[in-house]
Amino acid sequence: MTIALIAHDAKKELMVQFCTAYCGILSKYNICATGTTGKLVSEATGLEITRYLGGMQGGGQQIGARISCNEIDVLLFFRDPINPKASEPNDINLLRLCDVHNVPVATNIATAEALILALERGDLDWREVGSSPL
Repeated sequence: MTIALIAHDAKKELMVQFCTAYCGILSKYNICATGTTGKLVSEATGLEITRYLGGMQGGGQQIGARISCNEIDVLLFFRDPINPKASEPNDINLLRLCDVHNVPVATNIATAEALILALERGDLDWREVGSSPL
């Protein structure tokens, strides 16, 4: 199972804190991230993270391509809703891809915690076997 991490600049420290708090759970999975987010989380936690380009250089699109190929199982995307970025249309497309490919996505820490705890309980294992729980 692969978890992707993306965080806008104003949310990078929150992502680091979240990943530090849940390092034990995250260490059981493959982790990928956009450039700076991956670097910061890896340095703070020691987690092995596959890093893509920075968000403004196309890292979000690289993760989007992996979502389209069913190679991402969960997306943690800490967005800054107060200060929209020029890349906002790309962000919406990334969220749309998650909807199309049925990828659970968290855009804030409360939902991220719910997803991580669901992973720990095994509630999201259905994605690994390729069948819906419905």
